[in-house]
Amino acid sequence: MSSGRRLYLDGVSVVFDGFRALNNLSLIVEPGELRSVIGPNGAGKTTMMDVITGKTRPTAGTVNFGDIDLTRMDEAAIANLGIGRKFQKPTVFDALTVFENMELALKAPRGPLACLRWALTGEAKSRIEQALEETGLQERAEDLAGILSHGQRQWLEIGMLLMQDPELLLVDEPVAGMTDAETEHTAALLVRIAGKRSVVVVEHDLEFVRALGRRVTVLHEGSVLSEGSIDHVQNDQRVIEVYLGR
Repeated sequence: MSSGRRLYLDGVSVVFDGFRALNNLSLIVEPGELRSVIGPNGAGKTTMMDVITGKTRPTAGTVNFGDIDLTRMDEAAIANLGIGRKFQKPTVFDALTVFENMELALKAPRGPLACLRWALTGEAKSRIEQALEETGLQERAEDLAGILSHGQRQWLEIGMLLMQDPELLLVDEPVAGMTDAETEHTAALLVRIAGKRSVVVVEHDLEFVRALGRRVTVLHEGSVLSEGSIDHVQNDQRVIEVYLGR
C-alpha cells in the first residue's frame, strides 16, 4: 500500500450562473486506493476532476491532498504536486516513437540549461522500460505512436503520466471505443498501477467497473448518491431510478 497522501473533499459546491454542478460533495480517496466514479451525464464527474486539478475553483468547501489545500494552488502547481490527469481523448505525439513519447514525459528539470545538458541516464532508461512493461507496450517501443491502435494509444498516455511519478492519477473514461480485449488489458493495468499510487477512474462501462473490483462512488446532481461495491450500487433503488433505468 502507498504511504502517499489522502484526497479529501468535504462540502464542495460549484455554481455556474445559478447551476449547481457540484452540491455539497464529500469524498475521501485513501492512499493507494483504486476508486471508480460513475453517474449519469451532468452528475458532476468532470467538474469534480476539474476542482481536484485546479481547473475550476469551488464556490464552497474543502479540497485537500494530504495537508495541502488544493484550492489555493493553480493547475501547474497541482500537477507538480503529483496529481496527474488523463483525459478521454489521448494526447500523444504521433511522429515520435512510443519510447520517445515516454522520454519526453519523463519528470526532469525543464529549464533552458537543463534541457541543453539533458542526456538519458541509465536510471531514466530503466524507468521508461518499467513503464513500457507496466503498460504492455514493450514490443511497440520503437514503433511510431501514430500507428498504434486506439487502446494502445490510451496505454501510452497512461505510461506517459506514470513517467511524471504521480501520487494520484485521475482517469477519464479510459475504455470508450476499446475492443473487449483492450478493455480487459486496461482493467488489469489500472489494478496493477494502483497501490503504488491512488487512481480515480470516471467511467460509464459498468462491466469494466466490475472488472476493476473496487469501491464505487455514484454521483447524481453534484453529490454522492451511493457508495460501495458494484453489486451494492447496482442494487440500490435510487441508483436504478436515476442511472441504471431498469
